[in-house]
Amino acid sequence: MRLPLLALLARGPAHGYELKQDLEQLLGSAYPQPNVGQIYVTLGRLEKSGLIEGEDVEQSSRPNKKVYHLTDAGREALHAWFEDTADEPRVRDEFFMKLALAPQSGATDQITLINKQRRQYLNTMRELSRLAAAEDRDNRIAHLLIEGAMLHLQADLDWLERCQEELEELE
Repeated sequence: MRLPLLALLARGPAHGYELKQDLEQLLGSAYPQPNVGQIYVTLGRLEKSGLIEGEDVEQSSRPNKKVYHLTDAGREALHAWFEDTADEPRVRDEFFMKLALAPQSGATDQITLINKQRRQYLNTMRELSRLAAAEDRDNRIAHLLIEGAMLHLQADLDWLERCQEELEELE
């Protein structure tokens, strides 16, 4: 949450609730929505680390609000984040660990595990399809997020099929 908040603050000062609304509007309903408490805790940490500064702004009919802006250190951190590539290979996949250990544990059958995981992926794809249909057609970012998740799920389904074929050959 730290770096996405810095990215939103790069366009100009904002308060926590504004940042939450901006994230929700940008990413749509498919992305897990942060709660406002999480936003404010993260803003506090960013301020303590010197990446942002907060300023109390008086409001006539409401309590004061704190508006945050990036510091030079925050801009540097944001720039470094955008420069860094995302390299997250899934070699530490929890499902695969279960699949590998099932025969040694005797707790379950590998094909049963594969079928259960396949059902989960298909249910998730159906839910994402419903979200895509309900999402505002003009929110291309949200649609790209959903499409990416569905493509990953399809690759996972293909991989499950491959695992099942390999394991059935061993029997």
